Amino acid sequence: MSNLPSARPGVAWLWRMAWRDSRRSRSRLLLFISAIVLGIAALVGINGFGDNLARSIDEQARELLGADLVVSSTQPFEPGLQPTLRKLSPTRSNEVAFASMVQFPKGQGVRLAQIRALTGGFPYYGDWVLEPAAAVAAFRQASASQQRVALVDDALLVQFGAQPGDSIKVGKLTFLIAGRVRKTPGQSGFSAAVAPTVFIPGSLLSQTGLVQRGSRIQYRIYYQFAAGTDVDRLIKPLEARFDKANIDTDTVASRKKQTGRSFADLTRFLNLVAFVALLLGCVGVASAVSLYVREKVSAVAVLRCLGASGQQALLIYLLQTALMGLLGAVVGAALGTAVQLLLPQVFAGFLPVAVRVAISWSAVLQGVLTGVLVAVLFALLPLLSIRRVSPLRTLRASFEEDSSRPDPLRLAVFLLIAVFITGFAYLQTREWKQALGFAAGLVVAFGALAGLAQGLRLLVRRYFPTSWSYVWRQGLANLYRPNNQTITLTVSIGLGVFLLATLYMLQGLLLGRVQLAGGGQQPNLVLFDIQPEQRVGVNQIIQNQHLPILQQVPVVTMRLAAINGRSGADFQKDSARGVPKWAFSREYRVTYRNKLITSEKLEAGQRPALAADGTPRISIEDGYFKRLKLKLGDTLTFNVQGVPINTVVGGTRIVDWTQIQTNFLVVFPSGVLEAAPQFYALMTRVPNNAVLGSVQRALVSRYPNVSAIDLGLILQTLDDILGKISFVIRFMALFSIATGLLVLASSVVVSRYQRVQESVLLRTLGASRRQILRITLVEYAVLGLLAALAGLVLASAAAWALAYWVFEVNFAPEPGPLLLLAAFTTILTVLIGLLNSREVLTRPPLEVLRGEAG
Repeated sequence: MSNLPSARPGVAWLWRMAWRDSRRSRSRLLLFISAIVLGIAALVGINGFGDNLARSIDEQARELLGADLVVSSTQPFEPGLQPTLRKLSPTRSNEVAFASMVQFPKGQGVRLAQIRALTGGFPYYGDWVLEPAAAVAAFRQASASQQRVALVDDALLVQFGAQPGDSIKVGKLTFLIAGRVRKTPGQSGFSAAVAPTVFIPGSLLSQTGLVQRGSRIQYRIYYQFAAGTDVDRLIKPLEARFDKANIDTDTVASRKKQTGRSFADLTRFLNLVAFVALLLGCVGVASAVSLYVREKVSAVAVLRCLGASGQQALLIYLLQTALMGLLGAVVGAALGTAVQLLLPQVFAGFLPVAVRVAISWSAVLQGVLTGVLVAVLFALLPLLSIRRVSPLRTLRASFEEDSSRPDPLRLAVFLLIAVFITGFAYLQTREWKQALGFAAGLVVAFGALAGLAQGLRLLVRRYFPTSWSYVWRQGLANLYRPNNQTITLTVSIGLGVFLLATLYMLQGLLLGRVQLAGGGQQPNLVLFDIQPEQRVGVNQIIQNQHLPILQQVPVVTMRLAAINGRSGADFQKDSARGVPKWAFSREYRVTYRNKLITSEKLEAGQRPALAADGTPRISIEDGYFKRLKLKLGDTLTFNVQGVPINTVVGGTRIVDWTQIQTNFLVVFPSGVLEAAPQFYALMTRVPNNAVLGSVQRALVSRYPNVSAIDLGLILQTLDDILGKISFVIRFMALFSIATGLLVLASSVVVSRYQRVQESVLLRTLGASRRQILRITLVEYAVLGLLAALAGLVLASAAAWALAYWVFEVNFAPEPGPLLLLAAFTTILTVLIGLLNSREVLTRPPLEVLRGEAG
């Protein structure tokens, strides 16, 4: 009696009662804490890594660029612009970059590399790490004196066992390797592995003989300005002239945005993992607290008999859940911090910046606050019933609602939960449309699962199979009897399966997005930049090695000048039209033919063809057609190296970009571009590296401008990168999977406290252990299977929506793993249900009842 207040109790009394009451039940709250820990760990780990990456990009943006401004074009800069470009800053460097074959005379090794012919003091910022360090000065001095000195990427030297001091052949010239390039500002390990770099003096470029008409060449000028110069403001007056000349600019600010966008898909996916893990934790909180409340009904009734109000009882247990939520959030934040320190090491191979590892206190604080908020918010739903516990419950043997009147506070809590989910989704995606879509999807999923459970109860009750065996009748009757758990288990298990299956399908979509189809008779060697006069000779080299010419297509470079007579400048003034700026600034590589190839399928309209009046009716790739918001019959004007050509959109194609084919966004009909400057691309298949080496050496010897891409090497490199990405994705998904398993366990455990008395009663009336076991098996098997299948249907719909609207990838899920997930969920539900019933099966009924009462 001394613990009860004589008047209105203070906060100290509430804390003291919450602490004392929790002593017997702290082990029962472990499930509650574990759901919080894993959800918050995923949240803190992912957001902390994102903060570290964003901060590193912000700090190293200048080093990423290597200069204050980069001006680039795919064509030599026009003479009329040269004075303007020179006036921008006296401190500048020129670069001509392109892909070409290089050869190591010492071992006759040949490989495609990125040639960068450099003049000037670039890079102006960042560390250009070379071995020996003196190689930088030697290269710049050689550039001024036209000495044949080159700097070669470490990956290229390692592959062919070359060292500084050896020689390398680039085009018609042989260069002395002055140094090994370990790191170049702005170049990631991934890009270096796919296309390693060779730096040569810009003054010697013309002597290599590699620059040919139609070659894919990038011309760049790097600028350094005085400290404090507003570069964006400086070049703004020149934007119109640059756009007209198809010149791109890159500043420190634009590089920050570009680098951030480069990892948008990965960031969105990891944020979705955190979102899923936290939502599953929310379901676990509600289930665990519901279990806890059912245990505490008798204790609450005693408090009410001794004079405590319903509000006081509610506050006692709300304080307990808040403390448990705080403890779980702190432990989860600590685990998440360890994860965020680990992720940069995993991504280090292909991140463009060196991520500075530091504890993100903002992510930790957000995780702790979110954990407490989740604990309180989702615990309130089951805790609100405590207010209505009557003192007469001390005389009752079952747990029933004290009143059938609607509780307005429950509606308020539901609204707060909806606001929380929407707000949290916005914090992860930073887009209200996606946040509202996530929240609406969950509401639909919750409503569909609850409706399905209610429909199941009504159907079983109305069409009850009276002719079935006793075990089946008893098991199915448990689905609609008083105090049944049909809705609770269907919603919690179905929601867990829904979130996990959605996560799994998106993981497969994102990994499949960057994988290429290979094997079989697919090409594994691509030759490009073949000039028309070289075509016969290159074909002869291929035929001499008894290799097939699988494809050989002409390629014409051009730019889009106008859509329906409106130029890019017109569309920039009218932003409502929604045509992206890059549609007019990019260079298009186009082929011409009147048929489709195996990687293409006609979507709408017709194949490429000439109209009766001679107007080319071109075919556009379907995705590109939609991004530009085009319609069949629209007029597109292309600038084909100074010559305008008017075309009409005659049809669209679906292109399977995963097939190794000569795929194009735009295809012209034959009879239009034959006279235009062009080059050829050829695809073949080599049986082994020995034949590959022979072809490459012959090409370097006779046609040094022709580049050969070894797709096998690129696929191997991509496979290594994808392995790292897959590890991270699956590692983070483990948080959601583990949380989902805990939620499933807690959902089934909740039902134990409503089924144990019924099972004891059946034992008392003479039911055998085997019958009770089979009754339990029927009930949980039906619930588990129904909830799992419903979750899979909802997950398929959600994954399709996310794939189409958010990630913009094709949706083609594999049904096998999803059906295994459904079977696993059903089996796990049954096993947990049977384990919960083991006390009833192994102990005398009276002992079980006494244990439950105590």
